[in-house]
Amino acid sequence: MAATYERSGVSLEKAGTIVSRLAEAVALTRTDAVVADLGGFAGLYRLDDERLLAASTDGVGTKLILSRRHGRLREAGMDLAAHCINDVATTGARPLFFLDYVASSSVDLDQLARLVEGAAAVCRSVGCAILGGETAEMPDVYQGDELDFVGTCVGLVESAELLGVDRVREGDVLLGLPSSGLHANGFTLVRQVLGDDEPDPDLLLAPTRLYSSDVEQLRAQCDLHALAHITGGGIPENLARVIPAGLQARVETTSWPRPAVFDWLSDRGVSEAEQRRVFNLGVGMCAVVSAASASDTAFPVIGRVEAGVGRVILD
Repeated sequence: MAATYERSGVSLEKAGTIVSRLAEAVALTRTDAVVADLGGFAGLYRLDDERLLAASTDGVGTKLILSRRHGRLREAGMDLAAHCINDVATTGARPLFFLDYVASSSVDLDQLARLVEGAAAVCRSVGCAILGGETAEMPDVYQGDELDFVGTCVGLVESAELLGVDRVREGDVLLGLPSSGLHANGFTLVRQVLGDDEPDPDLLLAPTRLYSSDVEQLRAQCDLHALAHITGGGIPENLARVIPAGLQARVETTSWPRPAVFDWLSDRGVSEAEQRRVFNLGVGMCAVVSAASASDTAFPVIGRVEAGVGRVILD
């Protein structure tokens, strides 16, 4: 029987249903300062005619189980900060500050320190302040030695510099910014196929790549229209967020090299189709740029935006 995310206990379809169910309640809180609808990589809040705040929150997920067991909690802290900052960067925003939340059955100060030190190293590299956070001990909720690590990042973007779906046009091309591996998605499935085997931490637990400097480079070299952070749901689900109605994105999946971890998944029985719907396949961020400026960067062209009724097609 093929290994799938669904069989490991995670339903991507349910996640989509949850967002739809919550949308009505969220809509009731909307004010005139809120920009765009629910479902973007980061929420947008207008400060004035010239500036917007961009905010995103996320967690490391079940990657923490392997990270804790194999002494990689500092890298897990880097995962969290990089993931949240990357989400905010999709709007064109510069990160301002970060907050974190750690929960466990009993706080281990050494583990807590390694998580926060990892997050701090990433935040420091982009001038993002950690304002504070919360630590919770909940033995009735968290079993054994397991823990959770969640963060929120807030950034600032000028209205004139805002990136997103409204800028995307037919004829734009897609650039693939390489991932460092799995980043922090799909680890319930990874742990299922791993079973009782010992993992290769360097293969499976490499921290999420931070794309801030890549985005700055793209803005300096290209006519950058939109960015899609490729996380849970893979390229199809995440790239679709920046493709306007009436257009579709066609992606050539052989146009970039894949890290070795994806061969490892194939060897473990995870099909190509399942990898496409769960993992980043080696592209952690997809940039949509004008065709005329695509040759000005070293990042590979991996596809194009065209007329069509579909959203994202993987060839």
